Amino acid sequence: MLQKKICMLGAYGVGKTSLVRRFVESIFDEKYHTTLGVKIDKRVMEIGDTRFTLVLWDLAGDDEVEQANLSHLRGASGYILVVDGCRKSTLDRAVLLKQRVDQVLGPVAAVLALNKCDINDQWAVTPAMVEEIFAHHMPVFVTSAKTGHAVEEMFQALAIQTLGETTR
Repeated sequence: MLQKKICMLGAYGVGKTSLVRRFVESIFDEKYHTTLGVKIDKRVMEIGDTRFTLVLWDLAGDDEVEQANLSHLRGASGYILVVDGCRKSTLDRAVLLKQRVDQVLGPVAAVLALNKCDINDQWAVTPAMVEEIFAHHMPVFVTSAKTGHAVEEMFQALAIQTLGETTR
């Protein structure tokens, strides 16, 4: 069966693991779980007549981009860049991460998750801020791992990109 490697990227605590758990297991855990190194999950999907497995590499968050172990990116068909709407520093890190990922992978499928919309009254980052920076580079999704808002749609859009189809 066809497999597509997808990397989850972003600063620590942005919700990468929670987004994966919501997508793969349909659950959310209030407890914070630090990812050490990489955690790999899988989910079988169907797009049209194509059945394939998304292999999700949940990479440990690192606020020191220069020290991030980007070797895990090799062979990836795409990535999800995650920003915590409550912390502007995670948007700044996302900009740096995208630059580093582009150097390692070149052009690949990508989407951005502006996460934690369930607490958007606490946001320091607005969708407009994210769109201004990333809209010309990748689709932007406002998500909540807690409620599941737009999680399925985001992964579906990325899956379609990896198959060479358009998401817009």
